[in-house]
Amino acid sequence: MKSLSIRRRRNLGILLLLSIVVIVIDRLLSVSLYPVAFVSGWLLFSLVALLAAYNIRKKLPFLPLGSSSTWLQFHIYGGLLSGVVFVVHIAGRVPNGGFEVVLSALFLGVFFSGVIGLMLSRWIPPRLTTRARDSQEVLFERIPIFVRRIRDEVEAMVLECGSQAESTVVPAFYASRLKPFFERPRNFWSHVLHIQRPRLKLLREIESQEGYLSEVEKSVMGDMVERVKQKDDLDYQYALQALLKYWLFVHIPLTSGLLVFVVFHLVLVYAFAGGVR
Repeated sequence: MKSLSIRRRRNLGILLLLSIVVIVIDRLLSVSLYPVAFVSGWLLFSLVALLAAYNIRKKLPFLPLGSSSTWLQFHIYGGLLSGVVFVVHIAGRVPNGGFEVVLSALFLGVFFSGVIGLMLSRWIPPRLTTRARDSQEVLFERIPIFVRRIRDEVEAMVLECGSQAESTVVPAFYASRLKPFFERPRNFWSHVLHIQRPRLKLLREIESQEGYLSEVEKSVMGDMVERVKQKDDLDYQYALQALLKYWLFVHIPLTSGLLVFVVFHLVLVYAFAGGVR
């Protein structure tokens, strides 16, 4: 933990130093009447290209291109540096013209989706670890399997209870209230926001049925309560892991679109500016 804190302070220091260097060089070049937009533009393009290469590095782990952790650190701090270079490149002004607006919107979309992804990667794993103290942490791809297993167990208990007891309270309550709960992931945003009201409400509804149950039905309902808690724990893991996984479906397409527009932007700049003198 101490080494992690030292590394983070070191990387933040390097980021701050590079940001100051970029700003100072931009000011010096602007005083000398040098076309600074070309310099900051190429620097921004290089950063974006290298940051996008991280996704390629993850798909080719067998190539000797450096460790994944090193690439990740560069991706984080290089991404933050690109925000500074972007502000320098546009000279702090609001873009005008359709193409500039779209290009700027794409960059800001990539930048802020990256920041959100960084926050999620720091926020979600500790929450999953804390919840896993009471329930086993499950791989995202295996969650549907465990949910289906729990649903089959509950339905078997309901069928057995219906054949043993004369009352239909348990089967009716399952069909009206519990069956939809067990069919698919529920309460996505409540789990993300750590709101337990839906879980407690459902458990109170189950508890309210006890006055209408026989001893056999109470035993079955008690077992169902445990299955409800297990299913709710799986829904919690599903919500947080899905949030961590699916934000990439926003970040990566935006990055691809940004690269296309940046290349087109370079072509237009050199076509109309005649190159850098």
